Amino acid sequence: MQEAKIIGRGTWLDKVAQETIDREKKLKRNLSLVRVESGLGASGLPHIGSVGDAIRSYGVKLALETLDYKSELIAYSDDFDGLRKVPAGFPAWLKDYISHPVSRIPDPFGCHGSYAEHVGSLLKESLDKVGVEYRFQSGAEAYASGKLNDQIRRILSSSKSIGKKISELVGQSKYEETLPYTPVCEKCGRIYTSQALSYDAANDTVHYRCASAKLGEKVVEGCGHEGDVKISDGNGKLMWKVEFAARWAAFDIRFEAYGKELTDSVKINDWVAENVLGYPPPYHARYELFQDKSGRKMSKSVGNLVTPAEWLEFASPESLRLLMYKRIIGARNVSLEDVPTYMDEFDDLEEYYFSKKKDPNQMKDARQRGLYEYSMFLEVPRAKGVHVPYRLLAQLAAVAPESAVEGFVVKRLATYGMVGAVSPDLAMRIGWARKWAKREVAGSVDATARAIPELSTAAREAIREFAKSISKAGSPDDVQNAAFDAAKKNGLKPAEFFPAVYRILLDSDRGPRLGPYVIDAGKSEVSRLLLDAAGK
Repeated sequence: MQEAKIIGRGTWLDKVAQETIDREKKLKRNLSLVRVESGLGASGLPHIGSVGDAIRSYGVKLALETLDYKSELIAYSDDFDGLRKVPAGFPAWLKDYISHPVSRIPDPFGCHGSYAEHVGSLLKESLDKVGVEYRFQSGAEAYASGKLNDQIRRILSSSKSIGKKISELVGQSKYEETLPYTPVCEKCGRIYTSQALSYDAANDTVHYRCASAKLGEKVVEGCGHEGDVKISDGNGKLMWKVEFAARWAAFDIRFEAYGKELTDSVKINDWVAENVLGYPPPYHARYELFQDKSGRKMSKSVGNLVTPAEWLEFASPESLRLLMYKRIIGARNVSLEDVPTYMDEFDDLEEYYFSKKKDPNQMKDARQRGLYEYSMFLEVPRAKGVHVPYRLLAQLAAVAPESAVEGFVVKRLATYGMVGAVSPDLAMRIGWARKWAKREVAGSVDATARAIPELSTAAREAIREFAKSISKAGSPDDVQNAAFDAAKKNGLKPAEFFPAVYRILLDSDRGPRLGPYVIDAGKSEVSRLLLDAAGK
């Protein structure tokens, strides 16, 4: 059987980049600069899902450069959108600004010129901390400076055919009666309540009435004002059903990923770009949304977000990049409980990358190496870092004396035969793990946040015997000997037995010398965890 061709570094990012280039060549477009775009919501706190869109798009940008094409990421902030709800944690007085453009709402925290500037600064800070390079584009600035004016005029001039197509594609008849454009009411300042009724191309104006708008389950009443707005004044914006298309054409975008919930909007925008603006829409990749552990969509208003700032308080930027690049297909539940998993997965990738191992499956080998390289944003170090299971660091840091955390942890790790001395990398990891432990683990060897691994009959019996023998051990050497005896008696090699034990205790395939660790962690507690997993 012929081996499949490896594209670029063998990841889905490379596949998407190659498909983007193949399509561009068929379209015979200039390939001197292949721009990718990511839309950034600006109405609430940035969360892993919203920032993840930009991280994924940046990965495609890197993959395009791997294929020797110059690329650029445009991070487009939707800061001319209206406020639909008051996000959790924001002051209640914002309810008075529902349906106002977020770029024209005061900063509720008083440190920036507007609500949009405040949220925009958090978005940019998150991207900067993760290491994403981008060109920031404010939506409010795009409208105010006229960057979208040509597209707006062409869309409004074709509003009848667009309204008919929207009805045909998604069954929404609204745009057969109103234009896909919403002015800012000059009297009350709201945006979504303004219904655009007609377009006067000769005078470049839209006639509107400030009526009402349904935002979620609530209806927001307008002020009843009727008037005209000039396109070139930048006091109105396109609706989502057509705005993507305008952005793609105005900024020459060749790739943009989108969330599953935007499938209908993208379908319409693709048609508008192609048939109204004469611009072939960008190549797309569709992903599903991140959910919380209960399976609910992450929402600014519900307040169940995991923010990039929170993640990076406990973990490395590389672990967050890995979360985004591991795969694009399928929904995933994410919480801060997952920090140890992705920290250890990244370490496993790095171990593989710097080892002499080579998977016989060339595609799998390339994918693992490529995933590591993209998680490093292609800046691979000369040598691997310090690798200690995250939960072990968390357990040790949680019980360390407040005045000597690093010294205590490093001393214990040295006893386990894992490190010789503290390094900047290890010190940083200890700091992350301690913060996480104080938040999640509260100082105990706790198995509740990790899944019990599947065990063979022999492994189950060996672990059960080892757990029962721990209480009789008087020293670390006794524990170590008991572990080897239990494995040998049940026909298991150490390479089969010890990873199973570490998976139960630390949710990792690697771990410390078992004897000293068991004594430190507490014989009765370790025995309980092992018996819970293997069965009493």
